[in-house]
Amino acid sequence: MLLGCGTKTKPEDTESQRELPNILFVILDDAGWNDVGYNGSEIRTPHIDELAKNGLQLNRFYVAPTCSPTRAALLTGMPASRLGILAPISGKGEKTLPDSIITLPAQLKTIGYQTALFGKWHLGLQPANGPSAYGFDYSYGFLHGQIDQYSHEYKNGDPSWHRNGEFISEEGHATELIGKETIHWLRYKRDSLKPFFAQVAYSAPHFPLQEPKEWVETYAEIENDSRRDFAAAMSHVDDDMGKLLAELKAMELSENTLIIFMSDNGGMENWYPEEQYEGKHGPNDVLGDNTPLRNWKSSNYEGGIRVPAIISLKDKFKAGVSNEFISVTDLMPSILEMVNADIPSNVEGAAIFDDLVNGAQLKNEIYIRGHKQQSLIKAPWKLVRTPGQGNRSAEFELFHIENDPEESKNLSDMMPDRVSELKKLMAIHINRDQL
Repeated sequence: MLLGCGTKTKPEDTESQRELPNILFVILDDAGWNDVGYNGSEIRTPHIDELAKNGLQLNRFYVAPTCSPTRAALLTGMPASRLGILAPISGKGEKTLPDSIITLPAQLKTIGYQTALFGKWHLGLQPANGPSAYGFDYSYGFLHGQIDQYSHEYKNGDPSWHRNGEFISEEGHATELIGKETIHWLRYKRDSLKPFFAQVAYSAPHFPLQEPKEWVETYAEIENDSRRDFAAAMSHVDDDMGKLLAELKAMELSENTLIIFMSDNGGMENWYPEEQYEGKHGPNDVLGDNTPLRNWKSSNYEGGIRVPAIISLKDKFKAGVSNEFISVTDLMPSILEMVNADIPSNVEGAAIFDDLVNGAQLKNEIYIRGHKQQSLIKAPWKLVRTPGQGNRSAEFELFHIENDPEESKNLSDMMPDRVSELKKLMAIHINRDQL
């Protein structure tokens, strides 16, 4: 096993810490339900498919409909609307996570974990409210929600690429730089006697699509130029993820590393920029594919909030498919329970890992508030609320999403009592939001 450089833990601390699993999150940006091979996509993602084959596929895994809220929910264990984060933090927005919040990496540090974030942050656009302010020992990548893949600047030209809060300039494609930095940290910079928590948040396949020619040429059979570029971005990031997983194996870390793979929201339909990147990129008439799910990123229909997700840890999770309803807010308490760390009192998600292992049925109530809609799932039912415009009142739709995952049949008129029940539960959540 290759040992990293740096300060080592005290001998009396190492024995218990060696028993703790490492934790690796891999997060893609805007990858839709049908943008991974194992869900039937025309896009080739062999490394993601291998992880799906050997791990537990979370077939009903729910996130927020856009990126900042999902990342906030992941790191805090609560709906992002509790923190007033409903939409992507964009432009020169000053919204951040509250200073007082206890995040997943911060809590893991209390029991000896070393923490790092590589790639996209998107929970504070300035270095002062970047990853280091919320529990990450090491950080590298970009602060904003999207970047030029080569200049690494935000769409308005603001600097975003950094290492540990200091803006830097580097050459190379963002996908490859993120992967290389992660591997370098694993090999040489971390304390090898401590367990690690590493969040690897790629920019792909989010626009702008700027893929090397060799990746685009592998999809000559796709007629639409935009979809071809999108497919290239997915295969490129899959390849980089494969290198990272191979490195874990080479360093004899893979058997004691919990791996969680997910997308931050559903696929985006298209992109027609106006004044972005000085007109260098786009438009893209076809991007992601959420087939057979309804609608796109930013909506609370299934296509916006139900995403590909896989969890893997040797001797913990059996290979297979879970059809339990799971929220991104469940990951923080599940991880903390698994490593015997205290779960902060503000966490609303459920610790579900033992239930997944034992095959117990989960009874989760999943509330998601985006900037366009709200939804509440109490399996097998889902209520979607679309706020009214002008004098129009809000519209409520009811779906049986086990029988009708495409949300093709609105049952609200047929089942008013069920709608009333779920509306009351949703109102409780809405009243708890901080807006």
